[in-house]
Amino acid sequence: MEGSLTSSVDGITLKTTKAVVTSSIPVVGKLLGETVDAVLGCSNILKNAVGFIGIIVVISICIIPVIKLAIMSISFNLASALSEPIADKKIVSILEQMGDTFKVLLGMICTISVMLMIGLTLVIKITNSGMMYR
Repeated sequence: MEGSLTSSVDGITLKTTKAVVTSSIPVVGKLLGETVDAVLGCSNILKNAVGFIGIIVVISICIIPVIKLAIMSISFNLASALSEPIADKKIVSILEQMGDTFKVLLGMICTISVMLMIGLTLVIKITNSGMMYR
């Protein structure tokens, strides 16, 4: 709610500033007002590009632990399957449990990564919503 209110106030402030600049400067006021509008539009594009790069950075940071946990889970389950004919049932059971533990960790990491990306996207959206009041 605070973000929506802040973006509304920012949009109204922007509109008021543009109107004041356009009407107060006699010859080049309209040109200056349009220039301010263009600069703010460019800053919005730049903010979107930075947000897109931010999402790519978050994905690249989160993909390494996901791959490591997936490999660990597969390797413990494979070791459990291969050692079943020759090893004690307790060893096979503990290898299976370790593989299952890595599956749970993998699910947690994937969930947290998705939540981080959603949070970053929401922050970008909140900061851009003032631009729709131009």
